[in-house]
Amino acid sequence: MQFTRAARGRRRPSWASAAFPYLRGSALSVIDGSGTPWLSYAAYHDVVDSPHNAMLREIHIQNYAVIDNLTVEFGPGLNLLSGETGSGKSILVDALGLALGGRTSSEVIRTGQERTVVTAVFSGEGKPVASEWLESCGVAPSEDGDLILRRELQAGGKSRMLVNDQPVTAAAVRTLARQLVEMHGQNEHVALFATDAQLALLDQFAGVESELANVRELHARRRELEQELESLSRDEQERLRTIDLLSFQVRELEQAKLEPNEDVRLEEERRILANLEKIRGAASGAFSELYEDEGAATSRLAAVARQLEDLAHYDSAVSPQLEPLAAARATLEDLAAFLRDYVEKLEANPERLDEIEDRLALLDRLKRKYGNSVSAILAYAAEARQKLSGLEHADERREAVRKDLTQAEAAFRKAAESLSAKRRDAARKLVKLVREELSQLGMEKTRMEVAFTSPQDGHGGPGGIDEIEILISPNPGEELRPMEKIASGGELSRLMLALKTVVGQARIGRGARGNRRLMPTFIFDEVDAGIGGRIAESIGQRLKRLARDGQVLCVTHLAQIACFADQHFYVEKSVRAGHTVTTIKPLAGERDRAAELARMLSGSQITSAVLEHATTMLRQAAD
Repeated sequence: MQFTRAARGRRRPSWASAAFPYLRGSALSVIDGSGTPWLSYAAYHDVVDSPHNAMLREIHIQNYAVIDNLTVEFGPGLNLLSGETGSGKSILVDALGLALGGRTSSEVIRTGQERTVVTAVFSGEGKPVASEWLESCGVAPSEDGDLILRRELQAGGKSRMLVNDQPVTAAAVRTLARQLVEMHGQNEHVALFATDAQLALLDQFAGVESELANVRELHARRRELEQELESLSRDEQERLRTIDLLSFQVRELEQAKLEPNEDVRLEEERRILANLEKIRGAASGAFSELYEDEGAATSRLAAVARQLEDLAHYDSAVSPQLEPLAAARATLEDLAAFLRDYVEKLEANPERLDEIEDRLALLDRLKRKYGNSVSAILAYAAEARQKLSGLEHADERREAVRKDLTQAEAAFRKAAESLSAKRRDAARKLVKLVREELSQLGMEKTRMEVAFTSPQDGHGGPGGIDEIEILISPNPGEELRPMEKIASGGELSRLMLALKTVVGQARIGRGARGNRRLMPTFIFDEVDAGIGGRIAESIGQRLKRLARDGQVLCVTHLAQIACFADQHFYVEKSVRAGHTVTTIKPLAGERDRAAELARMLSGSQITSAVLEHATTMLRQAAD
């Protein structure tokens, strides 16, 4: 894949000027090896606007695995990737994960290259994307409101994460990625076997974010009080030993009667007393040179002043110089007066010098024990007094903490029970909606239940007082079992799609009503494993419906799903100059799309009957 200059006047991605400065002043298009233009950025604006308020508009990949230099522009609705097995369809999804802050290693860098760069551009509905996150991370929005995520990975292992060309941590981007994208594939199936992941999915469906945040806050307060009560209830002998130690330390520091910056003042006074003769000699000599000696500076300036006054009688141009000369004489006379008084005050005081030495020795000893400065010692003294007071009044504080803890436990229990009630109500609705979805996916006889249990300690945690597990029975006569006990991969894929469709539509519905947060881009990476025929067609319909109010990216091998695409991309792997290269080509017309569907249906042997059937599939899916 290569870049080319396009017609003047078209707008190009805002990140392109930074990444490719030689393209300034031109629009950006992508062409394949034959020179045929692919979907240009300007064509994006011809697509019908989506109600989705943040979508993946573009991804640019350099030197990632078998990808050399690749740019793909996505649109709203269902974006579908197809191609031969091993062509690199899932590599595109993996590269996007890198731009979203995912963990990786330098092994993904294309052979022979020094670094890989992946840039993902998310576009909003004319408004800045993720403005709250940008503000919290101190990142300025881009000029056009797009969110530009760029990840650079060096062969030596060094990684750099940029958002709108400003450095941020990959961990911070991962928190944002959960709002922007939801990835669903075989790994995510395994992740949802965990009961805590199932609870998180139920909470997404229920829309209980504020209730959950309140429960977590109340749990943190309860835990804080529990830890304080535990600290107050420690072994009595240890408490008494600590009281003795702190009492001695506080008494020692109070007897020292420390003053802020006392050591600095004493060091200066000691320096003067220890060098008194040198100081007296220097000050006396300076005074003599200024005032007392023959030819002293003040006397010579007085003579100069008299001569200039005489000169001013003859030439008025000299008069302005008399004033600064007078000022200089006054300054020297003031300095001389200061030195005279300074010398008179200098008196040898061996007793005071000994006192200072003793005091500084005491301060040095206290510094070794309590801090490296007087201010640090004073801070320790205040902290020690506070701890001592707490230990001496431990019984009173313990009783107060017990009362606070009782109130905190009651508040937590009330909030957790309210959250639990909403979860249980949502679980009933979730089961009903998922079963309706499954009935359209050839699993109409499936039974499903969300089993609620309480934590073993009965105490509850940051997530409340609920532990759940989704139980499934795909076939009549079978008992309900956890999801990981479902033997069929096809059944598991359909169940996951049904769950994600129901939860995703619930999130989109809440976003459309209140627009309270970003709606994610849903990415399905080969969730069609183990299925085909009518079931595959039903999955395609489900994906199409989910994409109606948002954006979906799907990697598939099945024509029954691909026929529903709004944007269809063909992924191909070839060898150029001895290197394997993956390219992606948009299939814009019915003819190209029908040819790809025919390949997916029958492989390399494509007959006119297969082509006709593929064309029929496309037209029926469009109705």
